Amino acid sequence: MRNTAKFTTAVLAAGALTLGLTACGSDKDSASDTTGPLVVAASPTPHAEILDYVKDNLAKDAGLDLEVKEFTDYVTPNTATEDGSVGANYFQTQPYLDEFNKKNGTHIVSVVDVHLEPLGLYSHKVKKADDLKSGATVAVPNDTVNEGRALQLLAANGIITLKDGAGTAATPSDITENPKKLEFKELEAAQTPRSLDDVDAAVVNGNYAIEADLKPAQDALVLESAKGNPNSNLLAVKEGHEDDPRVKKLAKLLNSPEVKKFIEDTYAGAVLPSF
Repeated sequence: MRNTAKFTTAVLAAGALTLGLTACGSDKDSASDTTGPLVVAASPTPHAEILDYVKDNLAKDAGLDLEVKEFTDYVTPNTATEDGSVGANYFQTQPYLDEFNKKNGTHIVSVVDVHLEPLGLYSHKVKKADDLKSGATVAVPNDTVNEGRALQLLAANGIITLKDGAGTAATPSDITENPKKLEFKELEAAQTPRSLDDVDAAVVNGNYAIEADLKPAQDALVLESAKGNPNSNLLAVKEGHEDDPRVKKLAKLLNSPEVKKFIEDTYAGAVLPSF
Protein backbone atom coordinates (compact mmCIF):
# COMPACT_ATOMS: atom_id res chain seq x y z
CA MET A 1 0.00 0.00 0.00
CA ARG A 2 1.25 3.46 -0.87
CA ASN A 3 1.98 5.69 2.08
CA THR A 4 2.13 9.01 0.28
CA ALA A 5 0.68 12.34 1.36
CA LYS A 6 -1.30 13.90 -1.49
CA PHE A 7 -1.67 17.65 -1.93
CA THR A 8 -3.70 19.63 -4.46
CA THR A 9 -2.99 23.11 -5.75
CA ALA A 10 -6.01 24.50 -3.92
CA VAL A 11 -5.05 23.01 -0.58
CA LEU A 12 -1.51 24.28 -0.95
CA ALA A 13 -2.39 27.82 -1.98
CA ALA A 14 -2.18 29.11 1.56
CA GLY A 15 1.16 27.39 2.07
CA ALA A 16 2.58 28.89 -1.08
CA LEU A 17 1.58 32.35 0.07
CA THR A 18 3.57 31.93 3.28
CA LEU A 19 6.88 31.40 1.48
CA GLY A 20 8.46 34.54 2.91
CA LEU A 21 7.28 33.83 6.44
CA THR A 22 8.55 30.28 6.38
CA ALA A 23 11.93 31.32 5.06
CA CYS A 24 12.32 33.69 8.00
CA GLY A 25 10.97 31.24 10.57
CA SER A 26 12.34 28.19 12.31
CA ASP A 27 15.64 26.76 11.12
CA LYS A 28 14.36 23.28 11.92
CA ASP A 29 12.78 22.51 8.58
CA SER A 30 12.89 19.45 6.37
CA ALA A 31 15.88 20.69 4.41
CA SER A 32 18.13 21.69 7.33
CA ASP A 33 17.52 18.72 9.64
CA THR A 34 19.61 16.05 7.93
CA THR A 35 18.89 13.57 10.73
CA GLY A 36 15.18 13.33 9.89
CA PRO A 37 13.45 11.81 6.88
CA LEU A 38 14.17 13.29 3.46
CA VAL A 39 10.86 14.77 2.29
CA VAL A 40 10.63 14.91 -1.50
CA ALA A 41 7.96 16.81 -3.45
CA ALA A 42 6.92 15.02 -6.62
CA SER A 43 4.32 14.92 -9.37
CA PRO A 44 2.07 11.85 -8.94
CA THR A 45 3.03 10.07 -12.16
CA PRO A 46 5.64 8.80 -12.75
CA HIS A 47 7.78 10.70 -10.23
CA ALA A 48 6.03 9.70 -7.00
CA GLU A 49 5.58 6.16 -8.31
CA ILE A 50 9.33 5.87 -8.91
CA LEU A 51 10.05 7.34 -5.48
CA ASP A 52 7.58 4.93 -3.88
CA TYR A 53 9.42 2.06 -5.55
CA VAL A 54 12.67 3.35 -4.05
CA LYS A 55 11.05 3.78 -0.65
CA ASP A 56 9.46 0.33 -0.59
CA ASN A 57 12.35 -1.65 -2.10
CA LEU A 58 15.69 0.13 -1.83
CA ALA A 59 15.71 2.89 0.78
CA LYS A 60 15.87 0.77 3.94
CA ASP A 61 18.96 -1.14 2.85
CA ALA A 62 20.61 2.15 1.89
CA GLY A 63 19.86 3.66 5.30
CA LEU A 64 17.54 6.29 3.82
CA ASP A 65 14.33 7.42 5.53
CA LEU A 66 12.27 8.71 2.60
CA GLU A 67 8.93 10.52 2.64
CA VAL A 68 7.08 11.36 -0.58
CA LYS A 69 4.63 14.24 -0.97
CA GLU A 70 2.58 14.51 -4.16
CA PHE A 71 1.86 17.86 -5.77
CA THR A 72 -0.41 18.43 -8.76
CA ASP A 73 1.12 21.68 -10.04
CA TYR A 74 4.50 22.83 -11.36
CA VAL A 75 5.02 25.73 -8.94
CA THR A 76 4.55 24.62 -5.33
CA PRO A 77 7.26 21.90 -5.38
CA ASN A 78 9.88 24.57 -6.07
CA THR A 79 8.54 27.13 -3.59
CA ALA A 80 8.34 24.39 -0.95
CA THR A 81 11.94 23.41 -1.68
CA GLU A 82 13.04 27.02 -1.50
CA ASP A 83 11.36 27.66 1.87
CA GLY A 84 12.49 24.36 3.40
CA SER A 85 9.05 22.74 3.65
CA VAL A 86 10.55 19.83 1.71
CA GLY A 87 14.14 18.75 1.31
CA ALA A 88 14.09 18.04 -2.42
CA ASN A 89 11.82 17.77 -5.43
CA TYR A 90 11.49 15.54 -8.45
CA PHE A 91 9.14 16.75 -11.19
CA GLN A 92 10.87 19.11 -13.63
CA THR A 93 13.38 19.53 -16.45
CA GLN A 94 16.50 21.69 -16.45
CA PRO A 95 15.08 24.31 -18.87
CA TYR A 96 11.97 24.64 -16.70
CA LEU A 97 14.10 24.91 -13.54
CA ASP A 98 16.33 27.59 -15.09
CA GLU A 99 13.31 29.64 -16.16
CA PHE A 100 11.62 29.23 -12.76
CA ASN A 101 14.70 30.41 -10.87
CA LYS A 102 15.05 33.39 -13.19
CA LYS A 103 11.43 34.47 -12.82
CA ASN A 104 11.02 33.80 -9.10
CA GLY A 105 14.42 34.52 -7.61
CA THR A 106 14.66 30.98 -6.22
CA HIS A 107 17.87 29.03 -5.75
CA ILE A 108 17.01 25.47 -6.79
CA VAL A 109 19.75 23.33 -8.37
CA SER A 110 19.85 20.00 -10.15
CA VAL A 111 21.35 16.95 -8.44
CA VAL A 112 20.90 14.14 -10.97
CA ASP A 113 18.89 13.35 -14.13
CA VAL A 114 16.49 10.43 -13.79
CA HIS A 115 14.10 10.02 -16.73
CA LEU A 116 12.58 11.51 -19.87
CA GLU A 117 8.85 11.77 -20.54
CA PRO A 118 8.40 12.25 -24.28
CA LEU A 119 6.05 15.12 -25.11
CA GLY A 120 3.36 14.10 -27.60
CA LEU A 121 0.57 15.46 -29.78
CA TYR A 122 -2.73 13.66 -29.14
CA SER A 123 -6.22 13.84 -30.60
CA HIS A 124 -9.65 12.29 -30.12
CA LYS A 125 -10.69 13.52 -33.57
CA VAL A 126 -7.96 12.57 -36.05
CA LYS A 127 -5.64 9.59 -36.44
CA LYS A 128 -2.73 11.42 -38.08
CA ALA A 129 -1.29 14.91 -37.74
CA ASP A 130 -1.75 15.40 -41.48
CA ASP A 131 -5.51 14.96 -40.98
CA LEU A 132 -5.83 18.15 -38.89
CA LYS A 133 -8.10 20.52 -40.80
CA SER A 134 -7.41 24.12 -41.65
CA GLY A 135 -8.13 26.29 -38.61
CA ALA A 136 -7.93 23.38 -36.16
CA THR A 137 -7.43 24.27 -32.50
CA VAL A 138 -4.40 22.81 -30.73
CA ALA A 139 -3.98 23.05 -26.95
CA VAL A 140 -0.45 23.63 -25.66
CA PRO A 141 0.95 24.04 -22.12
CA ASN A 142 1.00 27.70 -21.06
CA ASP A 143 4.23 27.74 -19.03
CA THR A 144 7.18 29.20 -20.92
CA VAL A 145 9.38 26.13 -21.24
CA ASN A 146 6.72 23.53 -21.97
CA GLU A 147 4.97 25.78 -24.50
CA GLY A 148 8.27 26.28 -26.31
CA ARG A 149 8.95 22.57 -26.17
CA ALA A 150 5.47 21.86 -27.58
CA LEU A 151 5.98 24.25 -30.49
CA GLN A 152 9.41 22.76 -31.17
CA LEU A 153 7.76 19.32 -31.35
CA LEU A 154 5.29 20.59 -33.95
CA ALA A 155 8.09 22.29 -35.89
CA ALA A 156 10.26 19.16 -35.83
CA ASN A 157 7.39 17.29 -37.51
CA GLY A 158 6.77 19.90 -40.21
CA ILE A 159 3.42 21.06 -38.82
CA ILE A 160 4.62 24.64 -38.29
CA THR A 161 7.86 26.57 -38.83
CA LEU A 162 9.50 28.66 -36.12
CA LYS A 163 11.85 31.57 -36.63
CA ASP A 164 15.54 30.83 -36.16
CA GLY A 165 16.68 30.98 -32.55
CA ALA A 166 13.21 30.61 -31.04
CA GLY A 167 14.48 27.83 -28.76
CA THR A 168 12.72 26.56 -25.67
CA ALA A 169 11.14 29.97 -25.04
CA ALA A 170 9.20 29.88 -28.32
CA THR A 171 5.63 31.22 -28.33
CA PRO A 172 2.98 31.28 -31.07
CA SER A 173 4.30 34.72 -32.07
CA ASP A 174 7.53 32.98 -33.19
CA ILE A 175 5.67 30.93 -35.81
CA THR A 176 6.72 31.99 -39.32
CA GLU A 177 4.76 29.39 -41.29
CA ASN A 178 1.45 27.82 -40.28
CA PRO A 179 0.08 26.08 -43.39
CA LYS A 180 -2.97 24.68 -41.61
CA LYS A 181 -3.72 28.03 -39.92
CA LEU A 182 -3.79 26.26 -36.58
CA GLU A 183 -5.15 28.17 -33.60
CA PHE A 184 -3.38 27.63 -30.29
CA LYS A 185 -5.15 27.40 -26.96
CA GLU A 186 -2.78 27.94 -24.04
CA LEU A 187 -3.71 25.90 -20.95
CA GLU A 188 -2.10 24.84 -17.69
CA ALA A 189 -0.11 21.70 -18.51
CA ALA A 190 -2.31 19.49 -16.33
CA GLN A 191 -5.41 20.59 -18.27
CA THR A 192 -4.17 19.66 -21.75
CA PRO A 193 -5.29 15.99 -21.72
CA ARG A 194 -8.66 17.03 -20.29
CA SER A 195 -9.14 19.38 -23.24
CA LEU A 196 -9.04 16.64 -25.87
CA ASP A 197 -12.82 16.53 -26.26
CA ASP A 198 -12.95 20.30 -26.77
CA VAL A 199 -10.01 20.89 -29.12
CA ASP A 200 -8.82 19.15 -32.26
CA ALA A 201 -5.50 18.12 -30.72
CA ALA A 202 -3.35 18.80 -27.67
CA VAL A 203 0.33 18.63 -26.84
CA VAL A 204 0.55 16.76 -23.53
CA ASN A 205 3.43 16.25 -21.13
CA GLY A 206 4.34 12.60 -20.65
CA ASN A 207 3.34 12.37 -16.99
CA TYR A 208 -0.10 13.85 -17.66
CA ALA A 209 -0.55 11.57 -20.67
CA ILE A 210 0.05 8.54 -18.46
CA GLU A 211 -2.41 9.81 -15.83
CA ALA A 212 -5.01 10.21 -18.59
CA ASP A 213 -4.47 6.59 -19.72
CA LEU A 214 -2.83 7.70 -22.94
CA LYS A 215 -0.05 5.47 -24.23
CA PRO A 216 2.56 7.76 -25.80
CA ALA A 217 4.23 5.08 -27.89
CA GLN A 218 0.86 4.05 -29.37
CA ASP A 219 -1.49 7.03 -29.13
CA ALA A 220 0.64 10.06 -29.96
CA LEU A 221 0.26 11.50 -33.45
CA VAL A 222 3.85 12.74 -33.14
CA LEU A 223 6.22 12.07 -30.25
CA GLU A 224 9.38 13.72 -28.97
CA SER A 225 12.61 11.89 -29.68
CA ALA A 226 14.70 10.77 -26.71
CA LYS A 227 17.98 11.09 -28.60
CA GLY A 228 19.89 14.23 -27.56
CA ASN A 229 16.89 15.51 -25.62
CA PRO A 230 17.73 18.10 -22.91
CA ASN A 231 14.41 17.66 -21.13
CA SER A 232 15.21 14.89 -18.67
CA ASN A 233 13.35 15.06 -15.37
CA LEU A 234 15.67 15.58 -12.43
CA LEU A 235 16.10 15.46 -8.68
CA ALA A 236 16.60 19.00 -7.35
CA VAL A 237 17.39 20.69 -4.02
CA LYS A 238 17.90 24.20 -2.72
CA GLU A 239 21.42 25.41 -3.44
CA GLY A 240 23.71 24.43 -0.58
CA HIS A 241 21.97 21.13 0.13
CA GLU A 242 23.61 19.11 -2.63
CA ASP A 243 25.93 17.39 -0.15
CA ASP A 244 23.18 16.35 2.26
CA PRO A 245 23.96 12.64 2.79
CA ARG A 246 20.27 11.79 2.40
CA VAL A 247 20.18 13.51 -0.99
CA LYS A 248 23.32 11.70 -2.11
CA LYS A 249 21.79 8.35 -1.13
CA LEU A 250 18.59 9.11 -3.03
CA ALA A 251 20.48 10.30 -6.11
CA LYS A 252 22.45 7.04 -6.18
CA LEU A 253 19.29 4.96 -5.81
CA LEU A 254 17.44 6.90 -8.54
CA ASN A 255 20.29 6.07 -10.95
CA SER A 256 20.49 2.42 -9.92
CA PRO A 257 20.00 -0.61 -12.19
CA GLU A 258 16.92 -1.51 -10.13
CA VAL A 259 15.21 1.82 -10.88
CA LYS A 260 16.18 1.59 -14.55
CA LYS A 261 14.51 -1.82 -14.77
CA PHE A 262 11.45 -0.57 -12.86
CA ILE A 263 11.02 2.33 -15.31
CA GLU A 264 11.45 0.13 -18.37
CA ASP A 265 9.11 -2.60 -17.07
CA THR A 266 6.43 -0.26 -15.74
CA TYR A 267 6.07 2.38 -18.45
CA ALA A 268 6.82 0.49 -21.66
CA GLY A 269 8.44 3.40 -23.45
CA ALA A 270 6.22 6.15 -22.06
CA VAL A 271 9.01 7.00 -19.61
CA LEU A 272 12.66 6.45 -20.52
CA PRO A 273 15.65 6.21 -18.13
CA SER A 274 18.12 9.08 -18.59
CA PHE A 275 21.10 7.26 -17.13
